[in-house]
Amino acid sequence: MSRVVNAERRRSIVLATRAEGHIEVAELADRLGVAPETVRRDLTALEAQGLVRRIHGSAYALSGAGFETSLAFRSTQLVAEKQRIADAAIDQLGAAESVFLDDGFTPLLVAQRLVTLDRPLTVITTSIPIAGTLAAAEGHTVIVLGGAVRCRTLSTAGPWSDDMLADLVLDLAILGTNGISPERGLTTPDPEVSALKSRALRRARRRVFVGVHSKFGVDSFARFADVGDFHVLVTDRGLRTVDAARYSALGPEVVRA
Repeated sequence: MSRVVNAERRRSIVLATRAEGHIEVAELADRLGVAPETVRRDLTALEAQGLVRRIHGSAYALSGAGFETSLAFRSTQLVAEKQRIADAAIDQLGAAESVFLDDGFTPLLVAQRLVTLDRPLTVITTSIPIAGTLAAAEGHTVIVLGGAVRCRTLSTAGPWSDDMLADLVLDLAILGTNGISPERGLTTPDPEVSALKSRALRRARRRVFVGVHSKFGVDSFARFADVGDFHVLVTDRGLRTVDAARYSALGPEVVRA
């Protein structure tokens, strides 16, 4: 009986984090009528299963095969860290003239910085918000890959997007992910999105990852790259030095902004 009760309580925790994005341990304990220590044990078990992430006394939703956080939610989390990552990503442009810019909130912040760039770029993206941001900037050429629009991320995916990428040769790809780990590489919930990211990587001469520290050590559903496929990983100082060294040992430079 206790196993059933534990399973029901943990399912309630997962549903609460997915409904609200994140929730405090104390609030979960109050809602469920249990001690905070019980919630913490539940969160330890759920984190081991890759269903939630614990940060600073809170439980955060993680994207998986059946769930993905929305762009609106991502725009409220670790914003200062994402701003610094976007600033550092601009330093990785080099002499690139053609750039694939992934969907997501951190890539959108990168796009906002590209608006003020004093040289023209050709930017290929699946993100409707990114396309709108860059279309307002004179000098840049913006290409939106076709496909069905994914409502939670406001981006496209599918065979039309893959076909458009097939014959392109890109100087640089800037990509995000839902999870990155040394063992399983970079993963995302949707196999169609995973296939598109993999295609973009193969078409690019140089590859840069952008993402906050909370994505490290996390696995999602569909794998699209190894850590060593990237030249640079740009993250924030929340990634510990010892962990940064583990990823750097696999090949890429790790930049902690």
